[in-house]
Amino acid sequence: MNHEIPGDAAWSVPVRAGRTVTLTALADGANATVLIIGADRLDRLNIPDTLKSQMSARIKPGMVLMSDRGLALATVIASTLDWHDCLTGALPDRLLLLELTKHGFGEADLHGCIHFFSKVAVADDPRASLAYVPDHAHAGDTVTLRADQDLLIFVSTAPHALSDGPAAGVAVQLESPSHVEDPVLREEAVRALRLTRELIA
Repeated sequence: MNHEIPGDAAWSVPVRAGRTVTLTALADGANATVLIIGADRLDRLNIPDTLKSQMSARIKPGMVLMSDRGLALATVIASTLDWHDCLTGALPDRLLLLELTKHGFGEADLHGCIHFFSKVAVADDPRASLAYVPDHAHAGDTVTLRADQDLLIFVSTAPHALSDGPAAGVAVQLESPSHVEDPVLREEAVRALRLTRELIA
């Protein structure tokens, strides 16, 4: 399945466990804000636990995206970029909120997101503010996730809130590969995957 989301738009899709989701930037400076919720609506992406357990301040290949119950939602199995922002949290994205309402969710469900293709860094100012890093992503950059349980995935292509650039489109490709090997993972991520596989077996 292939779908193109134009700039400044949103889309959502159910994804079965084992399928892969590849996002491709269609222009320089693209941003894909992604929210992940388990299909049973019990498991939701927990950014603090994902980062803390894997000793990172960014999303990068070889990381498991964890839920607030410590289960694996998806694994980042490949990416042309080694940095995807998740520090700026759930930005006030009206497009994402509108997409959530289609599935019976509301504003309270707009929790921590990942801003794929975007990078932020600490600014050189007395407050150590977060600053958007321009020219990080280019047309053709990709990131691939493997769903580790049945999911609902929400994607918005609104510009990153710290960017002054225009919105850019993102292509989404869903595939059902016969098998996807686990990347090299930290012990905490391996445990989350094992618990998830035992639960859905």
